[in-house]
Amino acid sequence: MSSISRREILMASAAALLSASAARPVLAQEAPSAAPVAPLPTPDPAQTLWYNQPAAQWVEAMPVGNGRLGAMVFGGISMERLQLNEDTFYAGGPYDGVNPEAKANLPQVRELIFQGKYLEAEALAGAKLMAKPLKQMPYQTLGNAVLLFQSLDTVHDYHRRLDLDTAVTTTRLVSGDGAWSSTHTREVFASAPDQVIVTRLSANKPGLVSANLSLLTPQNATLVADGPDGLLLTGTGPSRSGIEGRLKFAVRLKVIASGGAVRAGSDGIVIDHADEAVVLITAATGYKRYDDISANPAALTAATLAQAAAKPYTRLLADHVAEHQRLYRRVALDLGTTPAAGLPTDERVRAAAPQDDPALATLYFNYGRYLLINSSRPGGQPANLQGIWNEQVDPPWESKWTININTEMNYWPAELVDLGECVQPLVGMLKDLSETGARAARDMYGAGGWMAHHNTDVWRVVGPPDGPKWGLWPMGGAWLCRHLWDHYDYGRDKTFLADIYPILKGASQFFLDTLMVLPGSDWLVTNPSLSPENVHPLGTSLCAGPAMDRQILRDLFAITVKAGEILGKDADFRAKVTAARERLPPDRIGGAGQLQEWLEDWDMQAPEIHHRHVSHLYAVYPSDQITRRGTPDLIRAARRTLEIRGDDATGWGLGWRLNLWARLGDGDHAHAILKLLLGPDRTYPNLFDAHPPFQIDGNFGGTAGMVEMLVQSIGDDIELLPALPRAWGHGSLRGVRVRGQGRLDLAWKDGTLAQAALRNAGAQPRRWQVRLGEDVVAVTVPAGGEKRLALKNGRLALA
Repeated sequence: MSSISRREILMASAAALLSASAARPVLAQEAPSAAPVAPLPTPDPAQTLWYNQPAAQWVEAMPVGNGRLGAMVFGGISMERLQLNEDTFYAGGPYDGVNPEAKANLPQVRELIFQGKYLEAEALAGAKLMAKPLKQMPYQTLGNAVLLFQSLDTVHDYHRRLDLDTAVTTTRLVSGDGAWSSTHTREVFASAPDQVIVTRLSANKPGLVSANLSLLTPQNATLVADGPDGLLLTGTGPSRSGIEGRLKFAVRLKVIASGGAVRAGSDGIVIDHADEAVVLITAATGYKRYDDISANPAALTAATLAQAAAKPYTRLLADHVAEHQRLYRRVALDLGTTPAAGLPTDERVRAAAPQDDPALATLYFNYGRYLLINSSRPGGQPANLQGIWNEQVDPPWESKWTININTEMNYWPAELVDLGECVQPLVGMLKDLSETGARAARDMYGAGGWMAHHNTDVWRVVGPPDGPKWGLWPMGGAWLCRHLWDHYDYGRDKTFLADIYPILKGASQFFLDTLMVLPGSDWLVTNPSLSPENVHPLGTSLCAGPAMDRQILRDLFAITVKAGEILGKDADFRAKVTAARERLPPDRIGGAGQLQEWLEDWDMQAPEIHHRHVSHLYAVYPSDQITRRGTPDLIRAARRTLEIRGDDATGWGLGWRLNLWARLGDGDHAHAILKLLLGPDRTYPNLFDAHPPFQIDGNFGGTAGMVEMLVQSIGDDIELLPALPRAWGHGSLRGVRVRGQGRLDLAWKDGTLAQAALRNAGAQPRRWQVRLGEDVVAVTVPAGGEKRLALKNGRLALA
């Protein structure tokens, strides 16, 4: 997995750095006195990732991030490696990927599809419709901060951990024996308040912190000393696919030591026999927005580092922890524990399939919240395919935003676990896409409004990439609009709704202009399109009007109309949207009892009936068009589809199936899916989702699915314990959100509800329907108030 091996880093670093340490002062022969070492608290199995050995590969390292900067911490012994990222650092520069030949050739592709000449349509689309360049720009690594330690002998009692509650990694080890032994501690965190990655090196005896430190990068860059105690790495990002690399970047580092000496040179920094050393790292690029790269990263990093360096370490740590816990502590889950929870994290993952470990599920749930907080904060970029963590210059699928499922899945848990702030970067990206997508709508489709296909990058290109079997899908922007509505629906902020209403309206306008009448019917369908990445029996994925498109459009049109009604806007436009929605083909049940993926009953003849995507079940989840009580025939067909598809899927594929089985109300099957997701085939030792390779969406899908098993919020209806598995006989969940500004706590015992509390965070009274099994209770909660529910004589009632 590693593009830079440990040996390569060690050799490159040693040659440049070890020569700088020749003038080290000699230690006195008498052993220095030892300061007491505060014992590390016993790891909380639901809050801590911990290991008895350093990371040997990237997917064993521990992630820290502040939404903009990220680092993977390896916890090495003689060498510590921090692999670094900054969320705007992509290859290339501003560009427009729309093919100038697309508009003229689009009518013929449409006609070929309507004639059933799908392979001819694919050939023409591949030649004339696809984006130029065909590939989008890859997310980049900045490189590595590498620390070498030369004086560690006979190391023992090694331990490293990531505390999710404080967002601090700690590596501790003992060097030497008897009176000459010493305890060395390294702590790393990424501060959101101060926009720096902080590393503290300490020991329990004075004068024992000695290290050589440098910055290594695969990028075209220059490293220079930055004063007597700092380094500055500057360069320009790479070119890819004919797009010139023009994005400048800077990484700036400063060492603040107590005691000893610090010397900086053009190759790195030497820390000599300090009592303690704090290393501050920050980074920036020239990116201001997708069409402006005029920022000065050297100046930005200098200002950031000067401000952070003015704070003592204790203040940096306290401010970081307080800001992290402001978000992280809003929600708490307890599923109980077993003896398996006492094992190191990597051993728990290896044992996940045969041995039940409910605290591992809780840890995974908490880790998903941790990753979202650390990779998506206001003012930054949305979490991409790998969040913000990537060590390669050419990562899998460019580590950008795939918007035919993966980006959406990243944000499935956000509203549920009260991390609405983390959605703001996604909102910002949608505002950008509504601009670039308007050009694509005009220049490729001859339409108004805006649209996006199945991928985008930091330059917000929306032309169809990769090839027609994957890229010629016009629904990416429409699906993302669902997240705008969800953000409104959970918070009911009309100011926000007014802000994003033009995006909803523009997305709907595009489809009013491009939907076509299906020959021989009055139905309106998309053309060209596809059911994401799945080939139908006629040899390609290209088709007209697949089920997922119709389902997404039903949602898009409904939320656009609803938003207009709430805001009192555009009555004539709303009428057009409503009329178009009524002409979308309905969901259909095929000959095998399945929910049809296409207009034609092709499912059982498709080459991959066990395909990883379950696109046509969008109507079940994340939408709510198909429900157990509202559409029983269609829900049975959806279940049949899941049975046919099977449970052998990618990490994110399991994440989607987990949510679907929860919506079906089958807690034991959902739990079986979760155990597959947590097993060693789909989860790496550091709990990153194994697609494989790593994609972060499975982590987020798993977190959302666990909430769906315990609480489902649809409109103003709340269902308690809808898919509680037998394996979770006792537990509690505190602080989750429900639609309409609600917060919910609940606890259960012996598989039965013990109590629930529903709070109204809004300024007006709110009425919900709360369901437990077949029991339904209407609950009106005053503004800022709370109502409790429990079982009375075996029935749900107000307490």
